Amino acid sequence: MGRSPTNTKIKLLQTANELIWKSSYGSVSVEDICIAAGVNKGSFYYYFTSKAELAVAVMDASYKDFEAELNDVFSGDLPPVKRFERLAIFVYEKQKQAYDKYGRVCGCPFASLGSEMAANEEIIQKKADEIFERQEKIFIPTIQEMVDMGELPQEIDNAAKASQILVFIMGQVMMARIQNNLTSLKADMKTGLFQTLGLNEQIYK
Repeated sequence: MGRSPTNTKIKLLQTANELIWKSSYGSVSVEDICIAAGVNKGSFYYYFTSKAELAVAVMDASYKDFEAELNDVFSGDLPPVKRFERLAIFVYEKQKQAYDKYGRVCGCPFASLGSEMAANEEIIQKKADEIFERQEKIFIPTIQEMVDMGELPQEIDNAAKASQILVFIMGQVMMARIQNNLTSLKADMKTGLFQTLGLNEQIYK
């Protein structure tokens, strides 16, 4: 039988995603990925020139699904402030799903790869930057709606505020991974998002 490029490549992407997310980029070798995927090294190098190139492909594939979910979170079926409340729930639930599957808090795969390898692998740094910019752009229309409704000041810098929100989320998720504990993430995410936006949470209860 001939080679099945699509199935083999999908196996490599799925396996690398799980191994790197559960542990780290540096602790997982090409050999580890190939063994876990049931693929020989020759097949690996047929699709990817390096582990870094595979990591970028994993980031692309993972973010495609994640971005669709994030767009659903910020769809216009709820008032703007409720979308950020839904974001708080979404962030926690994504981490809880991973915890239930892998037995530990995995954090954000994009931030983990970016922070670990940005200084050594330029293609990973560029992909992480691209993903973070795309996330921030999803926040901006909802922030502008809040400005238009008078919930946020007219002089607010929407892009800067979106960046602050992402930094807050990344920090909370990273701490949850370090502590291997989701308690604070569940309890504090909504309050922290309101504080980052500059909103009084009590008004919206």
